[in-house]
Amino acid sequence: MAYKPKVGATMSAPNVIPMADIMLVLLIIMMVITPMLTNHQLVDMPKAKNWENMSPAERDDAVVVAITRDGRYYLGNNEIALSSITSTVEDKMSNKLSKTVYIRSDENAKYGDVKKVVDAVRDAGIDNVGLLTLKDESGAPAPPPNLGGTP
Repeated sequence: MAYKPKVGATMSAPNVIPMADIMLVLLIIMMVITPMLTNHQLVDMPKAKNWENMSPAERDDAVVVAITRDGRYYLGNNEIALSSITSTVEDKMSNKLSKTVYIRSDENAKYGDVKKVVDAVRDAGIDNVGLLTLKDESGAPAPPPNLGGTP
């Protein structure tokens, strides 16, 4: 007569607690990492009908200066003073082959603020300046500008 050990009752439901623990850890990691993935300041860029694709502006090593509607300047994610844009751009562009600086301006930023940044970039010896816009998907033509007459 052969000996047959007794086996306890089999568990019919899987144990999901370790899986839930792992999923919560992954969720926390993603919540911490996701804000770090953006390399530029978020602004509401203006829309343009005649636009050009500037895909090099999306590269990690692209130099992008952002201007917010309240007149603050950012180089990447770091706020920067207007007086230090020229020297910082010179340092960043000194060893690059493509000498293009991209400007990401808010739709409601003052024209004077954008002009100051373009001047600061040009003072750094950069002649290629890209003004980033969004593609205007609407089919309606743009209204003519109001030049001080009656609306």
